Amino acid sequence: MPHFPKLTRRSTLLGAAAIPAALAATRPAFASAKMMGAGTSPFNRFKLGGFEVTALLAGSRTVEGAQGIFGMNVSEDEFSKVSAANNIPADKAQFFFTPTVVNTGSELILFDTGLNGAGIAGALGAAGYSTDQVDTVVITHMHGDHIGGLMTDGSPTFANARYITGATEHNHWAAAGNEGFDNNVAPLNDKMTFLDGGAAVASGVTAVSAPGHTPGHMGYMLESNGAQLMLIADLANHYVWSLAYPDWEVRFDMDKARAAASRREVLGMLAADKVPFIGYHMPWPAMGYAEARNDGFKYVPASYQLMLE
Repeated sequence: MPHFPKLTRRSTLLGAAAIPAALAATRPAFASAKMMGAGTSPFNRFKLGGFEVTALLAGSRTVEGAQGIFGMNVSEDEFSKVSAANNIPADKAQFFFTPTVVNTGSELILFDTGLNGAGIAGALGAAGYSTDQVDTVVITHMHGDHIGGLMTDGSPTFANARYITGATEHNHWAAAGNEGFDNNVAPLNDKMTFLDGGAAVASGVTAVSAPGHTPGHMGYMLESNGAQLMLIADLANHYVWSLAYPDWEVRFDMDKARAAASRREVLGMLAADKVPFIGYHMPWPAMGYAEARNDGFKYVPASYQLMLE
């Protein structure tokens, strides 16, 4: 009687692993594909009711010394434990810069402009737009990574646009004598409209006051045909060290207590109403949901919810 060896899961796996090795030994090797480096999609576009929303990846970089920026009021041990629990290193962070374009059907609105004119022009181009198609530029606040693309080589990047920003924000930076404001915002003052929280940029686009990060920091609620999404700008600058722990201090928040209060108020509303949001510095493609958890929030990345029509 023939004898068959006993098959086990281990022997099966080992045998399967040996097959490609044996094949490789009997055939010539061809030139291998070159290493391409890390990469990702340059834009994310979806429908929101009758609107078309496009998030733009205008830049990304790795930043060392994470706790010099986030969690400044907690111990190194706590910061390390929270980081480890979320599978991220405690010593560095990946920053993302995500302006957003909203096509309302009657106008093209750009929210924030990235670090420089070339960067935002390139990001728009990758998504199929040109800078001269932008009808309205909305500035959520006036840190350099939001206003840097307003001008290119001393000229307005968006030749046909009008500009909208918060009155409180503009007045603060106008008085501060900031170089970024003087070079990028002041030359456009005669084309600028100022608003306060609750005011409309266009039908279905409403300013939401969320101060603290800067004195007049704004988010913007989008609503079309019953569908909602909020652009939270820099309300929370990291999905763990800021959003999940809203009371952790962030170096870039000018009024840290007020910024924490704004995070709790806005994220609490988004969580209760299950409204998705785009965060300017959230992990690309920067869109997700806030879910109430313990004394803070959990960031839940969007999957296919807004792909469905």
